Amino acid sequence: MSSQPQHRYTLEEYFELERTSEVKYEYWDGEVYAMSGASPEHEAVLVNVITHLRTQLRRRVCHVFSSNLRIKVPAAPPYRYPDLTALCGQPEYEVIGGVQALTNPTLIVEILSPSTEAYDRGDKFTDYKSIPSFGEYLLIAQHRPHVTHYVRQPDNSWSYEEANELSATLLLPTLDGVLPLNEIYQDVEFAPPEKRLPPFPL
Repeated sequence: MSSQPQHRYTLEEYFELERTSEVKYEYWDGEVYAMSGASPEHEAVLVNVITHLRTQLRRRVCHVFSSNLRIKVPAAPPYRYPDLTALCGQPEYEVIGGVQALTNPTLIVEILSPSTEAYDRGDKFTDYKSIPSFGEYLLIAQHRPHVTHYVRQPDNSWSYEEANELSATLLLPTLDGVLPLNEIYQDVEFAPPEKRLPPFPL
């Protein structure tokens, strides 16, 4: 996200900004943040995941959306821009501030960066849990093969697994699909360990 805004925005001002700007913004309690650009590795991983899921699900009534789609997050209004969302069945939308926001994603994917990892694992995950349909969360590292996978259980708890080998394959129960790590990281070149950024800002 960008630096602090000049002043506190009303929701009406934010919606007008969203409707008239080519830049994506997120709203947080009167503060508006421009969604920053992504690294080549981030974009390669995102394209790989979208391509694999769309190919795998193309004969079924399933939908895969990129980060341009807004999703309604009841605990963090009015909406957010995840890196990827998906669902099987018909998408449902609500018009918020004059724009459509998806209300029933089942899978949400975030591709981690040093500046956002703690937030994606913590407060953002907590906020996403307020979406009634949300049942699966993938946190994908871009600097090394590593995926954290959460699945909502019938008792509303969340199971947890980590995969860090390119030979591993994740089972995606909300889509009745699979996601091999070698597909996620196809054509992604990793920096040597000594040149990688730390996982959290120092």
